[in-house]
Amino acid sequence: MTRDTTSATSGTRASGAGSAAPAILLRDLVRTFHPLRGSADTEVRAVDGIDLRVEQGEVVAFLGPNGAGKTTTLDMVLGLTEATSGTVEVFGRRPRAAVVEGQVSAVLQTGGLLRDLTVRETVRMIASTYRAHAPVDDVIARAGLAGLADRRVSKCSGGEQQRLRFALALLPDPRLLILDEPTAGMDVTARRDFWDTMHADADAGRTVVFATHYLEEADAFADRIVLIAQGRIVADGTTAEIRAQATGRTVSAALPASTLAASVERLRALDGVRSVQERGSRVVVSAVDSDAVARLLLVELGGTELEIRSAGLEEAFMALTGDTGADGAATPTPNDRPQELVR
Repeated sequence: MTRDTTSATSGTRASGAGSAAPAILLRDLVRTFHPLRGSADTEVRAVDGIDLRVEQGEVVAFLGPNGAGKTTTLDMVLGLTEATSGTVEVFGRRPRAAVVEGQVSAVLQTGGLLRDLTVRETVRMIASTYRAHAPVDDVIARAGLAGLADRRVSKCSGGEQQRLRFALALLPDPRLLILDEPTAGMDVTARRDFWDTMHADADAGRTVVFATHYLEEADAFADRIVLIAQGRIVADGTTAEIRAQATGRTVSAALPASTLAASVERLRALDGVRSVQERGSRVVVSAVDSDAVARLLLVELGGTELEIRSAGLEEAFMALTGDTGADGAATPTPNDRPQELVR
């Protein structure tokens, strides 16, 4: 089949030369919903006063527990949802204008694919809607779909369909890529290949903003992490800075089985203790004052095999977002797709 040669040279638009405006600028952004139509008493504030500036060329990860407001925020950046109040600017423009100009593309989790078309037919069809676009075969190859170009979309796995959405997002050679759970449904190898491609794009100067529930993805790929909880930003910085904001350390020790239950209760009652988790005969305690916890464990509770370590990204995530389980111990969330309305 003849190679499509219509092209907007890759990387030239991504650099954003000559434009000093930030890639994304949010000011006091608010989005409310009324789940029960006509009822003003059930207003839900999915996004509650977010201020955020993302410079051109940054790679930013959005993290947060279920229903935090990450996807709703990204929807407003894409112009898919209007803000209740506050402002959204993308490269100094209104979001829809930036999207229409091909400055912004998105990889979303669902929708946008016709099952009876092949992968190549899908990319060609979407390419025809742009005045200028990257070569069809190039974006198919960059998305890791060269061997699947003639496969029907209905025969593609969830991860393969997600890679197809990525190929479509690359067509206008956007300066900003918005990725909402981009590796959902991909296996480990496909996820690694996807991020290798994204590394190359980021190195070329493209701005990348992605929401993910894989902490290791945010840690390994993002220059900056924005933690969102209950519609607000609770932390913003590098991985090291996020860890520093979650002051305190994790203390663990083995305890006698005969006194384990009573020891756990004493630990939970200690000032500054955030959570206590039981892992067999060991307890893991997250606390502001690790010295006090260590003394209690060793001197009074008969603890052995004591370990003290600084908070990792997962502990910082859970401490800063207040994402806790029924027993008061922090637990990570499996995804960021809560109720249908509040995303």
